[in-house]
Amino acid sequence: MIRQKFDPSRVRRLLIRSTNWIGDAVMTTPAVRAIRRNFGRAEISILVKPWVAPVFADSPHVDRLLIYDAAGRHHGSSGKLRLARELRRRRFDAAILLQNAFEAALITWLAGIPRRVGYKTDARGPLLTHGVRCTAAVKRVHQTRYYLTILEALGMSVGSQRLDLFLGPAGPERAGRILRARGVSPHQRLVGINPSATFGPAKQWLPESFARLADRIQEHLDARILMFGGPGDRQLGERIQQMAARPMVNLCGRTSLEEAMALIQVCDLFISNDSGLMHVAAALDVPLIAIFGSTNPVATGPYSVNSRVLQASLPCAPCCRPTCPLGHMECMTRIDVETVFRSASDLMAVAG
Repeated sequence: MIRQKFDPSRVRRLLIRSTNWIGDAVMTTPAVRAIRRNFGRAEISILVKPWVAPVFADSPHVDRLLIYDAAGRHHGSSGKLRLARELRRRRFDAAILLQNAFEAALITWLAGIPRRVGYKTDARGPLLTHGVRCTAAVKRVHQTRYYLTILEALGMSVGSQRLDLFLGPAGPERAGRILRARGVSPHQRLVGINPSATFGPAKQWLPESFARLADRIQEHLDARILMFGGPGDRQLGERIQQMAARPMVNLCGRTSLEEAMALIQVCDLFISNDSGLMHVAAALDVPLIAIFGSTNPVATGPYSVNSRVLQASLPCAPCCRPTCPLGHMECMTRIDVETVFRSASDLMAVAG
């Protein structure tokens, strides 16, 4: 139950606390757009961890990015107090916490922000002036709706769940420069594959399957393969490259998030595990195949009409475990290369 009425017209300076993971941040973009609509007269700042900042860097819905440097000046208890003092100096009238952690509420309380909105999760209800109950029903909806429900609980209009991702005018030039440096013509058909995923191996389709799929696509669909991954995926990328019979452009650990997003935007198709880059492709409306294992596509699937979700039908799925409790990863081994290749062929044919 919300204890106080919330009047957006009284807010001149608003802080949004972003979520900490790329995919989650992308799924908050409908909520951020709705916040702008409801707080049209306010100056809106968003507090983000550094690796999430590119998701909002070019967004017309926020006026200022504030960096939460937890590894640097905001590290530890003294760093959090420093962050709270920095926020206090900006004299925010209200904060909307899209992140669920206790810490998010504590920092805004220490910052003296008079109105603090968010889910009453993680025992932080007493620190919120406008706490929203996180019901069993809201936990079952797609994450885009989950974040919008915070605003609905305040009586605000929210609009659609469409994802937003703005890359700015430098995006195509950035992508073209990277492709030319690797001998790829921008006029070639490009298929991105993303074999990585955080959370655990139960979210990762087999490396040998990605290698075989890459060969099939290059042989039969006349496309170059761009392989994506973060800094921790270099060995995975090299392993897949060694397994494949045909060469591919291995970008694992070799691009920033800004560069990865620009490259995904020019792909004709993107094939990914359940991951942050999967949501990036969905937000950019790139034709997308999402391979799901232990996680639940109802909650975290790509929110895009231009996507297909592939998931094995098993009585234990989705278990939402980071590793397979049965030890054999059947939810991933049952998704064969031919099934994914047929979906890729279909989407490429539609895209022309």
